[in-house]
Amino acid sequence: MLAADRRRIILEAATAHGSVRVIDLAAELGVSEMTIRRDLDRLADAGELAKVHGGAVLPGAGTGRGVEPRSAQKAVRDTAEKRAIAAAAAGLVDDGMTVAVGAGTTTLELARLLRGRRVAVVTNSISIFHVLTDPDDTGADPTGAADVQLTGGQRTPSDALVGPVANAMLERVRCDLAFLGCHGIDPSAGFTSPNIGEAETNRRLIGSTRSTVLLADHTKYGEIGAHLFARFVDVDALIADDGLGRTAREALSAAVPLTIAAGGVS
Repeated sequence: MLAADRRRIILEAATAHGSVRVIDLAAELGVSEMTIRRDLDRLADAGELAKVHGGAVLPGAGTGRGVEPRSAQKAVRDTAEKRAIAAAAAGLVDDGMTVAVGAGTTTLELARLLRGRRVAVVTNSISIFHVLTDPDDTGADPTGAADVQLTGGQRTPSDALVGPVANAMLERVRCDLAFLGCHGIDPSAGFTSPNIGEAETNRRLIGSTRSTVLLADHTKYGEIGAHLFARFVDVDALIADDGLGRTAREALSAAVPLTIAAGGVS
């Protein structure tokens, strides 16, 4: 099939449904996800579509590099994948550790698995703090946790606390492990966020720990936010789900230790 025909089909699908997903288009058209991403790039450059996490929407309906989707919007996306990633991440945590957990919907799933564990947690996420400390929240009894510290700061659309207050607090803590999410992963651009404050606070989280693990579902691959917070050399491990394509796995494995959390894709 000619590239022009693929792009016509993609545009027709977006017009009919309001949005398209890379993984669905690749399966339907019998091409790689990278081919679909290049098609979406061309359509976005022409102003016919706007790229979002894992796909594209009609212009005006999505978010750009400088706009962060709200946490409630992201929480309903790819939940099985996020839970699989969180389960793999929880296996890295030993009792007695001090763990930094950055804001995000995948890290929120990790927090649910840390309830009741004998670990100390530092977080800049109101949602994660709630999950770990509220006895009325669903899950295990949280009273076994050694300590949970919430940074202050300004709240972003993704429910992260950022800015000078958050950064000053993080400069004074030392953690064994940090778990961070991200808006996008690109082999050239690194790990990025659309929010400049969140990118800076993520850098402080990385600086507070001996080891950093990025948690990202397959839709983040190939996305680039406006603000870099980590290059591959700054990260000790990456956990993704088994929806990540072969080409993406090879590219990422060459840059960072990669773990694929099985069981995420239904």
